[in-house]
Amino acid sequence: MTDYLGKTFDLESSGFISSYDELTLWAAPFGLMLLDRVRLGPDMQVLDVGCGAGFPLLELAQRLGDSSTVYGIDIWRAALDQAKLKARAYGANNVQFVEGDAASMEFADDFFDLVVSNLGINNFADPDSVLRECHRVIKPEGYLSLTTNFKGHMSEYYHVFEKTLRELGLSRAVDLLEAHVEHRSDPAATCSRLEQAGFKITDMQTASFRIRFLNGSSLLRHHFIQLGFLGDWKAVVPQERLVEVFSGLEEGLNSYAQERGELSLTIPYGYIEGKK
Repeated sequence: MTDYLGKTFDLESSGFISSYDELTLWAAPFGLMLLDRVRLGPDMQVLDVGCGAGFPLLELAQRLGDSSTVYGIDIWRAALDQAKLKARAYGANNVQFVEGDAASMEFADDFFDLVVSNLGINNFADPDSVLRECHRVIKPEGYLSLTTNFKGHMSEYYHVFEKTLRELGLSRAVDLLEAHVEHRSDPAATCSRLEQAGFKITDMQTASFRIRFLNGSSLLRHHFIQLGFLGDWKAVVPQERLVEVFSGLEEGLNSYAQERGELSLTIPYGYIEGKK
């Protein structure tokens, strides 16, 4: 059964956003790496670019304390409303929220001591414009700190996906899948991007973690997989062959998991810091 292929989400609905929790599966390892390495100081002006529903913005604001002000900017209004609700519940009075595009921010030049972004760079429509804007709004000697996932992300899954497409003779879909995989950067290329925006790299840390599932059936029916990844996976497949492809993919993933006792997906990721 490929019932999950028809699943849709209303990202602006109060019901969806009230249950949205980005920490359970995806953002937490990245955010914890950022919080472990980011520079802390008194009286800071800080910006979280692509702050979503408030992580790690609210945690960073509380760790810095009331002498600092932490701003969050995002185009997702419903998520900002949820972040505001959390801020009130936490008593985090040193936060401000802005609905807007990080590629064209209204902040003054040289305003922030620190800009952070957790998992943003792979998701921005124009990451180079965002990085240039970050450079503009950061004070001289200020810092940009970001986390991101790198090439090799879920390589086990993509190996089975590509094999399925090749077995079904879908060469065009294979090309689209390869392009999707290649849109992620590697550490050297990400550092180069920051340097091109005007930053000097001062810190870089790489690591990896695993996301474990019983098999492909549990993977493809997981809420966050459906929310964050399934749409892009469906987009590489001809609409009229979706059921055929994903039936074969699920079967292939289940066989892969049965041979190994589980379906374990590798997530290479890292922290990069640049100084203006």
